[in-house]
Amino acid sequence: MSTATARYAGHLRTEATHVASGNIILTDAPVDNHGRGEAFSPTDLVSAALGSCMMTIMGIVAERHGLNLTGASWDVTKHMLAEPRRIGQIDVTFRMPATLTEKEQTILENAARTCPVALSLNPEIRQEVRFIYE
Repeated sequence: MSTATARYAGHLRTEATHVASGNIILTDAPVDNHGRGEAFSPTDLVSAALGSCMMTIMGIVAERHGLNLTGASWDVTKHMLAEPRRIGQIDVTFRMPATLTEKEQTILENAARTCPVALSLNPEIRQEVRFIYE
């Protein structure tokens, strides 16, 4: 069975449907590449996927260790390169609970860096990951 089905909606937009859930993701080309920038671009999704994957893996590890990460948040910033146009760097900044011990922080940070998306991205894409405990 397919993971997703998709269609071109015209005007540089796509619509992808997650087969198992029916959830829909719309994409739009970014303003700097002939689009309107009214939805995630495909490269925005790659960047968001990195942060979401890292947080998911940390969540799995946190549950295994009895840690509560509810309310943790993250920001991602994508840096594009030209010739050929591609992602050059993704910055991910996590804001984590200050109640975590140094040992717990190390366990979670190591888990984040081994998420499947991080390990699947081309090694030429720099991944700058920061953790802020507040």
